Amino acid sequence: MNNPVFPESNTPAQVVNGQDTNMENAIVLVVDDSPEALSLINDALEPFGISVLVALEGKQALTIAKRLRPDMILMDAIMPTMDGFEACALLKQDPELANIPVIFMTGLTDTENIVRGLEAGGVDYLTKPISPAELLARMKVHLSNARLTNSAQQALDATGQNLLTVNQLGQLQWATPQTYALLAKADADERWQTQQLPTQLIPLLQTSAMPQPGHTINASGATALKHLDYPLEVKLIEARSDTEFLLKLIDARREPEDLRLQNALQLTAREAEVLLWIANGKTNREIAEILSISPRTINKHLEQLFPKLGVENRTAAAAKALRILNQAE
Repeated sequence: MNNPVFPESNTPAQVVNGQDTNMENAIVLVVDDSPEALSLINDALEPFGISVLVALEGKQALTIAKRLRPDMILMDAIMPTMDGFEACALLKQDPELANIPVIFMTGLTDTENIVRGLEAGGVDYLTKPISPAELLARMKVHLSNARLTNSAQQALDATGQNLLTVNQLGQLQWATPQTYALLAKADADERWQTQQLPTQLIPLLQTSAMPQPGHTINASGATALKHLDYPLEVKLIEARSDTEFLLKLIDARREPEDLRLQNALQLTAREAEVLLWIANGKTNREIAEILSISPRTINKHLEQLFPKLGVENRTAAAAKALRILNQAE
């Protein structure tokens, strides 16, 4: 490519006050068909303790990403064989790779291509010639955000719940291992997940009337999924942002979760409902909205619940509920 990656007046970034702990030990995949560009970016990143992987086009980048799982990808937009836009879109369709942040680097500055890069799943867009200092600053932000996201998802993985997140188009973004196991049980293969699932989820998401980020959805009911060999249902839990929704996948042949808690712990029906939502991380106010009762009534139920469970706080109550719910998952 004719455009240099960095301005001639800039030199590769140097370490300031030692290595940055947010960048050190990160693995970054740089995808560009220009050997000069790859060399310059490598020289800018290595002083920060960043391990640099390289690929010359999109298809090669996908292969490397699947094998080595980089923390971030710096992607040139225009390349032979497979360009950066297509490679990024394919990356985001793979649940195991979708959370890797992609920053586009290109000489294309028109709005159409900037929008195209963001729509393909890029988190940021830098035009050449690139300032190393700006590149490193943006990388630091996106690496930090990605690690926070991964930490939250790992915590959800550990609970053993059948949770998943989708975007506003109903496309699967992430799911716990238990969710993938349940999808496999229903023979919901990758084609079903990419074609059937979004079509069926869009009406459910539209019923949320595009809530503000963090707004809790009244998710007392579940929607049956179609065209499966095993009955599954999905429940909308909350809007995590204006473009991300948290849902729960339900085995339709299993006893309802609130009834399982009620029978296992000798609770009333309402106490079981309250406990179930506590286990789903809801506040008293959110539970009150979901169950259409007052927060004060929730407090009264908790006063009865904690002694019955032999616990002293919400965290211990949620842990006890999750143990019961996960016994037969």
